[in-house]
Amino acid sequence: MIWTDTGFLLSKIAFQENSIIANFYTKKHGKYAGIIYGATSKKIKNYLQNGNELYLEYHSKSDNTLGYFKIEILKPYTSKFFSEKIKLNCIVSTLDLIKILTVDGQENSKIYSLIDKLFILLNDENWKSDYVFWELDLLKYIGFDLNLIEYCKYDEIENKKKYFIESTSKKLKVPNFLVENIKEDIPDRDIYDSLNLISEYMKKNIFIPNNINFPTSRLNFINYFK
Repeated sequence: MIWTDTGFLLSKIAFQENSIIANFYTKKHGKYAGIIYGATSKKIKNYLQNGNELYLEYHSKSDNTLGYFKIEILKPYTSKFFSEKIKLNCIVSTLDLIKILTVDGQENSKIYSLIDKLFILLNDENWKSDYVFWELDLLKYIGFDLNLIEYCKYDEIENKKKYFIESTSKKLKVPNFLVENIKEDIPDRDIYDSLNLISEYMKKNIFIPNNINFPTSRLNFINYFK
């Protein structure tokens, strides 16, 4: 079996002496893993930063065996953010989420486009609030639409609405910008509360029911906004 595609590198682990097993999110084949031989060579090594977009040629003997990739670099996205620690942590956290939340071999062009959109919004002035809405889109595209307008309630205090979602065990703040669709001049504390709200939703509906550990990379990213 041979196919060609483009893909974003999600993760990589060492395999044998000079090779790695790489996990990509591809445009036409969804999440896919394969070996990259000679990946530690100077020619290839610098291309293999998680988040970079590559041209892929995949070879395997059958659908049930692990194949190998031949690669060419298309867009070296991640290196542009090496000097911006918070954005780099955002990329790491996001790629971990996509790897965990998506299904092997299941095409989803919306998610592929969403990854591309991530690297565009990271260059915007309002990237922090844009990213929160980006995560809500990710949830929707994998079948877990967190419809905040439907679920949240509010108290009116001094003529200002204070939104929240209440469960049997806790009451979570919903920052106003999420409900009122405002993206400019959002304080970091509101970003933190928003990402924490989405985290609690993911834990309750995805991670805990499927006995999956919540990624440390996301906790590290969220803590930047405390």
